Amino acid sequence: MAKEEKKAKVETVAPSPRIVRAVTKHIRIAPRKMRLVIDTIRRQQAVEAVGILMLLKKKGAKLAVKTLKSAIANAKNLGLNENRLYVSNVRADGGPVFKRFLTRSMGRADKILKRTTHLTVEVREGFKIWGGRAPEDAKAKNKKKTAAAA
Repeated sequence: MAKEEKKAKVETVAPSPRIVRAVTKHIRIAPRKMRLVIDTIRRQQAVEAVGILMLLKKKGAKLAVKTLKSAIANAKNLGLNENRLYVSNVRADGGPVFKRFLTRSMGRADKILKRTTHLTVEVREGFKIWGGRAPEDAKAKNKKKTAAAA
């Protein structure tokens, strides 16, 4: 009887939305500097985020654009609609640190830490379509809403 009860409780779960990611490792910029750049594109539409990064005059913006374009290309290869993509998550994690020493007076030395970054950009397909034409079923739903509101 216990086995029959367990089978009855099993439910089918809808597949989760597909998340596509691109990772660039060992970027020669400090994670703190990269986070200033990536905070501008979090939760933005993917194509618009590329435009935002192209206008920023920071080294991290150039590097983030490459990774974002790679994530968009990965999504297109999996058959996702480019006009529905948005940046769902973007992280700048610390990578390995190069340790160097700078000689100082009186036989002393200062430690210099040259930090690296692992950049991860995740895009997801949303429900809203940015740019381009809306599919016919979306237009029909909008007509019904306007008719009901009137």
